[in-house]
Amino acid sequence: MQRTMGKHAVEWLAAAAADPRACKQQWDDGADAVLLEAGRLWDVLTVPEHLGLSALDLLRRARLRASGPVLVNCGARRVGFFLPPDPATEWVGPGVRHAGRGSWVAAPPPYRSSGWRLEWLLPPDGTGALYDPAVVELALREAGGTLAVLARVSRP
Repeated sequence: MQRTMGKHAVEWLAAAAADPRACKQQWDDGADAVLLEAGRLWDVLTVPEHLGLSALDLLRRARLRASGPVLVNCGARRVGFFLPPDPATEWVGPGVRHAGRGSWVAAPPPYRSSGWRLEWLLPPDGTGALYDPAVVELALREAGGTLAVLARVSRP
């Protein structure tokens, strides 16, 4: 199936599935992607590809210790950052989408090589590391060249 480190990543990612065992079996059987529930273990913030790739470059240059998975949807030209679940915050801005509680995210197996519609730019490592929302917000603002790119708004 996959190597030891990959096994931890598979276990961690599959834990978000309604049926983790069936999820892992689907990946083993060659499924391109499986739907996973957002909002419990993680949320996903997706942005237009050009903005997401620029922000990811800034984050990688900063060499942050705690970084999380990053997924790209090549067909939709969107980049998704995995963040801690936060039901009290809404993300607003042009092209910004937040998948939290009640949302589902299509995810390929973390060990699959590139060349598919959904690809991991940074696959999960199995530790549960996620991006800090404030750090991602700052990187997106800098990448967008304006402070008006997006904002997090806490709901009462």
